[in-house]
Amino acid sequence: MTLRQTRRIAASDLTPSWLDDLMAAQRPVVIGGLVDGWPLVAAGRLSAQAAMDRLLANYGGAPVTGYVGAQEAGGRFFYNDELTGFNFDRGQAPLPHYLDRIRADASGEGPAIYIGSTDVDRYFPGLRADHDLPGLFGAAVPTVSLWIGNRTVAATHYDSSHNLACCLVGRRRFTLFPPDQVSNLYPGPLSPTPGGQVVSMVDPAAPDLARYPRFAQALAAGEVAELEPGDALFYPALWWHQVEARDGFNIMMNYWWDAVPDFIDTPMATLLHGLLSIRERPEPERMAWRALFDHYLFGPIEHARDHLPDHAQGPLAPLTPLEARRLRAMVMQRLNR
Repeated sequence: MTLRQTRRIAASDLTPSWLDDLMAAQRPVVIGGLVDGWPLVAAGRLSAQAAMDRLLANYGGAPVTGYVGAQEAGGRFFYNDELTGFNFDRGQAPLPHYLDRIRADASGEGPAIYIGSTDVDRYFPGLRADHDLPGLFGAAVPTVSLWIGNRTVAATHYDSSHNLACCLVGRRRFTLFPPDQVSNLYPGPLSPTPGGQVVSMVDPAAPDLARYPRFAQALAAGEVAELEPGDALFYPALWWHQVEARDGFNIMMNYWWDAVPDFIDTPMATLLHGLLSIRERPEPERMAWRALFDHYLFGPIEHARDHLPDHAQGPLAPLTPLEARRLRAMVMQRLNR
């Protein structure tokens, strides 16, 4: 099945409110040429070596975490066949060690090498002086990371934050699925995971529809974003995505940010506690709890509190840092009893 192409707009056509507009629409969008003027993009167009040299000029020297996958895995970082471990090795070494290995394997026949989610400010001090999007995220403070490697595939997963992925060197392909396709994607174990987030057990490049028949519905809802150097891709939190680095040397910089203040906790903690407290209850009880969750969490906020005077709303009141601390203490007290 041929997936539809992600909507594409040119950076020259952006309005001042473009990121707010994309956040409101909650759909992936490719922004062509958004970071076309960045020095690493220009260096990569000269050669892989020029890009490596430009990157090393800002490298601080601390060992980075690298992942090396067996050749027979086809560049896809995933579980082993028995689901008892992974199909790659993880280690730490100075960046030149991994770049030397990538450079030595220009034919693409060696192992897949992947340096993922490397904090820019910590490992590449000064890089953001001429590789950044200042002021774009308003009051939010994004996490800015680099992804470096050769031809690799990050298995389909989701991120809990919004993402702006900037393709600097090499081409990238994102295969994207909306959050409501979670069941059709056949998520793998909650832990351990290849890269921190739950991954789909289905390989979109070679789906086994006899084993995973609902994946056909995910494909019908999916889309593909093709990125050239200088392009960027916005996609909202919880969109599932497979990421393919398609050339012999690739660099991507991404911005993760949340639309809520830092004192708001991660929903994953709620999900895990739900497994502990709700999942094994009889179905009538689970359905009753679903009604309570809909009322307090997923329905209109005002329905849960507007009939109460302000002084009686307690945890139902608009959350502040102080109320968040109180609520967290209440949760911890219940967990520890």
